[in-house]
Amino acid sequence: MTATMHAMVLTRFGGPDAFELKEVARPAPGPRQVLARVMATAINPLDYQIRRGDYGALVQLPTIIGHDVSGVVEQVGASVTEFAAGDEVYYTPKIFGGAGSYAQWHVADVDLVSRKPKNLSHIEAASLTLVGGTLMEGLLTRAQLKLGESILVHGAAGGVGTIAVQIAKACGAWVIATARGRDREFVAGLGADEIIDFETESYIERVGKLTEGRGVDVVLDTLGRDTLSRSPQVLADSGRVVTLVDTPEPQNLLDAWGRNATYHFVFTRQYSGKLDTLRTLVERGRVRPVVGRTFKLQEIAEAHRALETKTKDAPIRGKIAIEVEH
Repeated sequence: MTATMHAMVLTRFGGPDAFELKEVARPAPGPRQVLARVMATAINPLDYQIRRGDYGALVQLPTIIGHDVSGVVEQVGASVTEFAAGDEVYYTPKIFGGAGSYAQWHVADVDLVSRKPKNLSHIEAASLTLVGGTLMEGLLTRAQLKLGESILVHGAAGGVGTIAVQIAKACGAWVIATARGRDREFVAGLGADEIIDFETESYIERVGKLTEGRGVDVVLDTLGRDTLSRSPQVLADSGRVVTLVDTPEPQNLLDAWGRNATYHFVFTRQYSGKLDTLRTLVERGRVRPVVGRTFKLQEIAEAHRALETKTKDAPIRGKIAIEVEH
């Protein structure tokens, strides 16, 4: 008899109601794979972009999406020696490379999988995998943020920004962050050295004053829109811009040319090494996840709606996480 599981299946492209709770076959691990019992997952902008059809050419329906796993190893493949049944793990499933994490069980290549930080719950760990791995690549591997450098983090109270501020501080950087005025104390608690209220002041003017006209070494764009074209106005000469947002609209980057700026467009590549390093930072108390809201697996539609339509009047600090019941 074939083992089954519950999963939220994307049956069509469209709004949050495009998911259906279905009973599907439970996957089995290959020789170099692990089968994880998913205890928690999380919601990312990438998820609702896939759901509404932005990447339709890369997704074959029906499908299970989701890009964060925190769980327990249920079974390992014949050639796996790195993990054993019962190990707690966290990882990002291969993006556009198979089934995602909106399910009770998930199979992943062992090279993607890392041991879960011991001091985190599954809900907390699931909120870190995609965003944490992306930031480790964007800030450390690509921008090579160094001790004593300065960085401007946009959207510091959001799901990406909360972790970015902490990783930047762990690197020894001087962190300037943008956030709403009511989030000032919260963002300061994450470690930001200076907070700019983007609703009441120009971040370009404020960064100029804070750096005495020099500009910052790195800008992290978590927002999109015109951030790419405006970022060079706050960059030091030969500064770097890291953007995590695809921006289909044409951008005028003449100012970037004048600053000898380098742009890094980051679509994360998954491997366990990034999460191993992140785990060390978490267990040493340098990075802590921020979970703004938690939903059940069968409430995926509500979770998508909450992230996609969050507004000034209904803000969410940090990530939206999903508890998976068994």
